[in-house]
Amino acid sequence: MQAGKLSKYLKDGAIWGFIVFELIFFSVAGEFFSVSDKAFMDGDNMLLLLKQSAPIGIIAMGMTIVMVNGNIDLSVGAIYAICAVVLLDSMTWAIFEGLGNWVIPVAWCLALLTGVVLGAINGLIVWKTGVDAFIVTLGSMLGFRGLVFMYNGEQPTSHLNWTLVDFAEAQILGLHTATWFLLIVTAAIWFLMNRTVHGRNAYAIGNNREAAVNAGIRVGPHMMINFMIIGFLAALSAVVFYSESGSVNPNDGQLYELWVITAVVLGGTKLTGGAGSIISTFGGVIAIQLLRKGLSHIGADTSTVNLVIGLILIAVLFLDRQLNVKGKEELKV
Repeated sequence: MQAGKLSKYLKDGAIWGFIVFELIFFSVAGEFFSVSDKAFMDGDNMLLLLKQSAPIGIIAMGMTIVMVNGNIDLSVGAIYAICAVVLLDSMTWAIFEGLGNWVIPVAWCLALLTGVVLGAINGLIVWKTGVDAFIVTLGSMLGFRGLVFMYNGEQPTSHLNWTLVDFAEAQILGLHTATWFLLIVTAAIWFLMNRTVHGRNAYAIGNNREAAVNAGIRVGPHMMINFMIIGFLAALSAVVFYSESGSVNPNDGQLYELWVITAVVLGGTKLTGGAGSIISTFGGVIAIQLLRKGLSHIGADTSTVNLVIGLILIAVLFLDRQLNVKGKEELKV
């Protein structure tokens, strides 16, 4: 029992140990190879890192729920782009012309509703057809991305509302608006997963779907709700980012699904479901952003960043598999 507790403690704490290692490594390496005059652990640099973590981090919280459930969602990047287009374009619609700045909450609601509807479509198909979520969301990723291109061709959708920009760029207690959204979403999803029946059911379904059905859990509707949650969070991520940016390109959000899944897996969530931690996912998001920022700090190009993160993901999955194999062997003894 003590060994099991120690193993769980080490696994949960591994991501934070990795973050500490990153901070030390890039601080030291930056003294020799930095392309910037600023120290890597400069306070403003760290605050900016948290802000830059928000778009991926907000979606990652929803992905954790879906993956704990034993599913996956590859369409989040495309949903993110569609919701960004709805957000910016709806503020120019003639029907809302007389609303003034009240068009902002209307546009937010339309974007968030779009995310929920697209998530519901994914969940409904998975529920009613029984097709694996990987295949369903791979198809919807392509379909939703096609809708983005059909809507405005290859041209960006732009609308800059300065009231919205001021809100997005504001700082409260030293933290940017985007950072606050990330922290609030993290707290809310942590509460959902650890203090509600829905969260307990997510772990139960991920551990053993057949046993969950026998226990009376309505697996189909439960999974659909989780896809709606991740759709909502992908939309919220778009709202947070594009409130400040004011311009979305049709290709925006591409590869987001891979960055999100990498962060969630790095945080210890199993691809097979049944295990995962929201706090560790938050750590995974920070670790990914630290790695991207740190490698850029010492002059690495984008291809090097992608290569390093890809290798780390493979290593994490290999170690996780080895630990699972050893765990099963111990149970047999």
